[in-house]
This record gives sequence, C-alpha cells and structure tokens, in this order.
Amino acid sequence: MMLAGRKILLIIGGGIAAYKALDLIRRLRERGARVVPVLTEAGAQFVTPLSVAALAGEAVHGALFDLTAEAEMGHIQLSRSADLIVVAPATADLLAKMAHGLAGDLASTLLLATDTQVLLAPAMNVRMWDHPATRRNLAQLRSDGILTVGPDEGEMACGEFGPGRMAEPLAIVAAITAALGQGPLTGRHVLVTSGPTFEPIDPVRYIANRSSGAQGAALARALAGLGARVTFVTGPAQVPSPAGVQVVAVETAAEMLAAVKAALPADAAVFAAAVADWRVANAADHKLKKDGSGRAPVLEFAPNPDILASVAGMGAGRPRLVVGFAAETDDVTAHAIAKRRAKGCDWIVANDVSAATGIMGGDENEVTVITESGAESWPRMTKLAVARALAARIAVALG
Repeated sequence: MMLAGRKILLIIGGGIAAYKALDLIRRLRERGARVVPVLTEAGAQFVTPLSVAALAGEAVHGALFDLTAEAEMGHIQLSRSADLIVVAPATADLLAKMAHGLAGDLASTLLLATDTQVLLAPAMNVRMWDHPATRRNLAQLRSDGILTVGPDEGEMACGEFGPGRMAEPLAIVAAITAALGQGPLTGRHVLVTSGPTFEPIDPVRYIANRSSGAQGAALARALAGLGARVTFVTGPAQVPSPAGVQVVAVETAAEMLAAVKAALPADAAVFAAAVADWRVANAADHKLKKDGSGRAPVLEFAPNPDILASVAGMGAGRPRLVVGFAAETDDVTAHAIAKRRAKGCDWIVANDVSAATGIMGGDENEVTVITESGAESWPRMTKLAVARALAARIAVALG
C-alpha cells in the first residue's frame, strides 16, 4: 500500500494505448491510491466511461461545461486537489496543447489551471514521436518541469516499429511513486556514466567506439523511477538522455573523470560508459592535411585515466556500491572476474559485444553480474528490462 492516501488525477487521452489506462487504474488502487479519472472526448472512443468508473470507483469527468461542477469552479478544484496529475496516454495533441497553453476542453484546462506536479506517459505513432514539432513541444514541457515516463520501443498498433509505445502500467506506477517521493531509492544519490567518449585526433577527427549509450540511459531512467536522485554523466550518445535526471554532457575521458569527481559524494556509482582506453597524445590543434607523400600521420597514444578504478579505490568519500561494466568479445566471465579484482569495484556487469550478438548499439542485452559471491547469468532481454532488474538489485544493496 505504498500509495495509500494519495490522490491521483488521471487524464486519459485518445489513443489505442488508452486500454492500458484501465490496468493502470487497477494497479494504482491495489497500492492504496485514489484515482480520479478524466476521460477526453477522444479517449472515450477507445475506452468507455462505464469501464473507467467501475475500475476507479469514482465518477468520470469529461465535460468542461458541466453546469453543476462549474457552478463551483469544478475544473479548478479538480486541478489542485490531487497529489499528482498523470496523463496516460499523453497524445501528440495533448503535448501540443500543454506546450502552447491551450485550454479548449476539460483536460487541457485542468493542465493549464494547475500548480500540481504533472507526469506524462507519451504514446503515439513513431513518426509523430520523431516529428520536430513533437520534439519541440516535449523539450518545452520538460523545461517547464513536467515529468515524463516512456515511451518504449516496440510494435505499434498501426504495424510500424519504433519508439512511441506507452510505458507499461507498472513502469508508470514506479514513476508515480518516485514523483511522490516514495520509491525505495528515495533520498539516495546515484551516479551513472554512459555512452562512448570521443578522443580528438585534430579539431575534425576523433577516435570513438560503437556504444550507443542505450544501456546507461535505461539504467539512469530505471534508478530515477525508483526515486533516486541521478547524476547522469554521458558521452556523445546516440540515444536521448532520460528525463528527471541531472545530465552532464562530456566528450573525452578526462572530461568524464572531472564530471564524476564533481558529482561525488554518491551512495552508488554505476560506470556503464564505454570509455576509450587511450587518447591521442599528439592531437593536432588544426586539421591534419595530406602532404603528398602518401604517408599517414603518426599518432602517439597515451593511456586515459581509469575512472572506475579511481572511484573504487577511494578511501573517504567512496560510494557504498561501485558497479562497473565489462564489454568483452571472448572469455566474458573470466575477463570480468579478473576486471572486478583489478579495479576493486563491488560488482561487474559483463556482456558479450562481439558483432554476432548485436548487443553493442542494439536494443537487447545479455549480461552476467559478477559479485564477490560469484557470477549470475541473466537471460537475454531488452536493455530497459536489464536496467530495471539491476536498479532493483541496487535498491536492495543500499537497503
């Protein structure tokens, strides 16, 4: 009953994902929350007021010009009496209305009239999600302090595949719990590094690797969903940074180390970044040119700082839990066990990133978690599922 006594105003937008809102209501009520539903006109095309009311145990609100309610300024009372306003599904239309302050129906009026925290669970076609207008609207809403959860990647009702699926009800419940300050990691600070590093050769060229940053971003998102205050130090990743975390963007390993040190102290530190082992010691300050000789320039390499070992080896100020990642292409478990000992960290999360696995840059991962007590292999799953499982384990370890 972790949400006992909490009042959630749930706005159900118009999209096929509205059917998930019914399960969300059930999950919230199982945890003791009171759910007051607002069903948009478009939402009522996908789920009925009767089914929503039956699950919520509350009257369904839908009309802005309800004479009885509006005689008492009902839309103002609704918008400010809840502990949290949740929009699920949050359609592209609702995002646009919110971003531009429009108030043409009950849902948009509630969202404009409120001073209560708002959590959005976006859901739309992948092309709508990727459209520049939607990206602008979402950026505006996030800068306004609006929280988001999802969307997930997967197959759409329209048959297309990609980002845009509404987050699953339990993920939304976790985000609600975190927003209300009641997650198992509430009050904890977790540092996460992610993405590749770019080591310059000259002002135009650099050395990098194939890391997309997807696993680190998913982990930061999962930890924030459990209530943690997350500092997310990321190299130039191919995936967007998650909402609800403090993002520190870096490029080189040296910049990442400086950002990590600045973010400490932390209760836990998870080093999911694929940091370059070497940098170019003789990087040029101008673009290198062909000289007509046919000879390539000679690059001299120097070792980069070992960020994981530096933090794991700290005395005072060391995080209680230090977790490293080991991307290997052969003898994965043996190399990971040796790495954990050499670095002095508490856990190593190892995976096989050889080309045949499709893991580096892909949507799935298959990991082995190495701890002092041994190695535990997990089945192949989405990177988000790996992140949620690892975040749950971190929450248990921090008590």
